[in-house]
Amino acid sequence: MSLVAPLDSEHDADTKKLAEFFNETLGFCPNSVLTMQHRPAISKAFINLNMAVMTNEGRVSSALKRMMAWVSSNATGCRYCQAHAIRAAERYGAEQEQLDNIWEYRTHSAFSEAERTALDFALAASQIPNTMNPKIEKALHKYWDEGEIVEMLGVISLFGFLNRWNDTMATSLEEGAIESGEQYLEKYGWEKGKHI
Repeated sequence: MSLVAPLDSEHDADTKKLAEFFNETLGFCPNSVLTMQHRPAISKAFINLNMAVMTNEGRVSSALKRMMAWVSSNATGCRYCQAHAIRAAERYGAEQEQLDNIWEYRTHSAFSEAERTALDFALAASQIPNTMNPKIEKALHKYWDEGEIVEMLGVISLFGFLNRWNDTMATSLEEGAIESGEQYLEKYGWEKGKHI
C-alpha cells in the first residue's frame, strides 16, 4: 500500500491540464503525479521539469532517453520506474529488438556504440556512490556534444528524483505499466514488488 494515497485526477485543475503530457508518454496519468498533487506546487513543478528534460534539442532520441531512464531505475531498484520507463521507450519508438534485450545493451547488436555510451553514463551516474569515470567521459565526448550530455544528465537526474519518490512512496503501478513490465522485464526477474 502506498505511503500516501493518490488524489483524484480532478483534485487540481492546473495539474490535470499539465498531466495531459503523460497521456502521450504513458497512456495514463501516473499515480506518482496524483500523489504529488497533495502539494500542487510540487506536481506542477515536476511535470514542467519532466517536459523540459524530455524535449529533444539534439540527437538524443525520445526512445533513448526512456531507455536511459530504465537503466537509471534498474540501477536504483525502483520497479515502478522500470515499468514506466520501458513502457515509454516502447511508445516512443524504441526498436523491438532493443526492448527485448535491454538487459544486454552492452553486448547486444541492437545497440550502437553511441547508445551504449549513453546507457553506461546512465548506469554510472545513477549508482551510489557515483561511478562516473574518465573512460565514460571520453566516450561521451566522442559521440555526443555538450548540450546532448546535459540532456542525458537531465534524464538521469529526473529519474533520480522519481526513483526515490516512488520507491519510498511504494506508488501503486497502473495496469498499463504492469503490462509493459511483464512483457519486457519479467523474464529477467522484474516483479511488481511493493508497487501493488
